[in-house]
Amino acid sequence: MTSPERTERLVLPGVLTAEQARQTVAGIAAQQRDDGAIPWFRGHHLDPWDHVEAAMALDAAGEHDRAEAAYRWLAAHQQPDGSWYAAYADGDAAAPTDRARETNFCAYPAVGIWHHYLATGDDAFLDRMWPVVTAAVAFVLELQQPGGQIGWKREADGTAHTDALLTGSSSIHHALRCALAMAEHREEPQPDWELAAGWLGHAIRRHPERFLDKSRYSMDWYYPVLGGALRGTAAKERVEEGWDRFVVPGFGCRCVVPNPWVTGGESAELALALWAMGESDRALDVLQWMGHLRADDGMYWTGYVFENEAVWPVERTTWTAGALLLAVAALGGDDATVQVFRGDALPAGLDPDCC
Repeated sequence: MTSPERTERLVLPGVLTAEQARQTVAGIAAQQRDDGAIPWFRGHHLDPWDHVEAAMALDAAGEHDRAEAAYRWLAAHQQPDGSWYAAYADGDAAAPTDRARETNFCAYPAVGIWHHYLATGDDAFLDRMWPVVTAAVAFVLELQQPGGQIGWKREADGTAHTDALLTGSSSIHHALRCALAMAEHREEPQPDWELAAGWLGHAIRRHPERFLDKSRYSMDWYYPVLGGALRGTAAKERVEEGWDRFVVPGFGCRCVVPNPWVTGGESAELALALWAMGESDRALDVLQWMGHLRADDGMYWTGYVFENEAVWPVERTTWTAGALLLAVAALGGDDATVQVFRGDALPAGLDPDCC
């Protein structure tokens, strides 16, 4: 059962009541397989990034055993090179449907594992997962380019895609800082990781030309803030620059311009980014707008085409609900979620002082 004292962190006026929070948590839990895997929904695929997002939401709700089971699944099915496949049919580790290995997907477990440790204080868990994190980071950093950016993925045959995605690299920046926090806690310095995080942050802040142009996508707009590479005035300027392009008041955040489609995951993540930069009131507005995406079972529709007034696609994903719960937990002051996403206590990496 969801711990009542944790569920209190998931009550937010105009967004979630206590009963609604319990219903949403139960909705995610109902999609989890007995082996710990959390697919988008049963019958769809699992990808490692969204699996972790849903596990983090379970931890925010006090469902620590379920979250730990999700991380055990990752540990059991990590590839020898430290990676995971990009997709598994219904979360079945024996049925990968995309054997490419995306660096962003492989880095993100470090965020979830650190979040679980902060939520539970379980040092034995961290001991078990440390080799998983070190192997995953090694895989990811093999694709770091001379300019600091991280190549997108390796194909099934091992071919490296050295083109970099700003959203993915921003998420990796967050993951490296969480991995460094683990290393610091364990008193096992990782200077190579510090250098890598510093170069990556520098590329995100100063060199947009080193990334593929995906500026039509809202994630490329807010992820440098969400991933912690931008804070203060730079974050504020970036958010203001893209606000009118991507935000549809009353509905949420577009996925891509100019399409008349707002999505729950992007809206919740934008709210989390706004909160992280100190814009809690605007974050609350965005989360309240998401109410139109809530389904009767407590889950959230992936998106809504506001010109046609139609839900699309007709699916309710664990990661959309998970992103909403994490944003609510952050605004509610859940300590582990605050530490991971505001990043005040996360190491920043070594900041290069040259180009």
